[in-house]
Amino acid sequence: MTHEEKRRRGFTLIELLVVIAIIAILVGLLLPAVQKVREAAARISCANNLKQLGLACHNYQDAFNALPPWAMDWVNPPNPNNPLGPQTEGWSGLVRLFPFLEQDNYYNSININVSVLDPTNWPPPWAIALSYPPGNPLSTTQVKIFMCPSTPNHTVDLQPGISAAIGGLSAGPFPVAGTDYAIVQGLDPAFAGPTGLCAPNSPADQDFWGNGVGAMGLNAMITPNGVTNFTKITDMTDGTSNTIIIGEDAGRTQPWARGIPLTQNLPWMDLPGYLFNAALFDENTAIRVQATSKDGLTMPSTDCCVINCNNRMNFYGFHTGGVNVVFGDGSVHFMQQSIAPGVLAALVTRAGGEVLDGSAF
Repeated sequence: MTHEEKRRRGFTLIELLVVIAIIAILVGLLLPAVQKVREAAARISCANNLKQLGLACHNYQDAFNALPPWAMDWVNPPNPNNPLGPQTEGWSGLVRLFPFLEQDNYYNSININVSVLDPTNWPPPWAIALSYPPGNPLSTTQVKIFMCPSTPNHTVDLQPGISAAIGGLSAGPFPVAGTDYAIVQGLDPAFAGPTGLCAPNSPADQDFWGNGVGAMGLNAMITPNGVTNFTKITDMTDGTSNTIIIGEDAGRTQPWARGIPLTQNLPWMDLPGYLFNAALFDENTAIRVQATSKDGLTMPSTDCCVINCNNRMNFYGFHTGGVNVVFGDGSVHFMQQSIAPGVLAALVTRAGGEVLDGSAF
């Protein structure tokens, strides 16, 4: 073999560049497919979370002959010595599901007998800043079943909101367990009712703190004589398969609109680029469904965009084309964002008397 024949066995620079270009093209072709597979897996995981929450609601019903309310408040302050004053705000209905989700240890670690606004259950630095004994460090721990894996950021820091609410005091970050899922309290009057923009004459929740038209849309009151205002599965006279009980409202405290995180100050935000009601324990995590403009920047709006428009009191997720919701019968559906506003209104009311079939959603 001649010296020149030996030299021909190697690749030339051009040949190497061609091979690299081919590999880059193949990677470019495969990457979207890989991303689609990942999102499909995340969507299935998210749906499974909601399935577990739906089953927990049924187990709660079996144990107490009632559904958990969207929130529970006290008539009288449970801790008159609370340094934040006589707080009566209670806990979210989601917390009531903990014992039915194999979260007994977590549930037993919190003091459910005092207000959610009691430093007993706050992160230790904040409790100490209020001259209280060190609080509950588990309050900062995320509970996986309440987090959708498609959500870009699961950090929930209440520091801006809490600091603003108690006169500017700050003890650093206020990390808490968050939730991408919300109990459906009912319909906002701007969405429905006689003056509703999107579904006129549909049943509306006229009293945010009282009775709601959703399946679990009652604010239970803890009185000296016991707890009042529970609803039951039998109260879903529209049918359990036609009534949404819990759905995605993901991404809070960060405001999102159409997949874009918002940092500006808009009228529907609690603070610039910030939304309250993101904590798993917070009673106000429940949503009273509203509607937005098609770009998600204006609400209420006659555009009546109702799914994946923005995450302020609306169904919102990070899946392409819709959100996962669980119905009263425990079934999980992927709700298309093209759904008609009137159909959605019918699905979030438990006793509106509407007649629907599965083809509507």
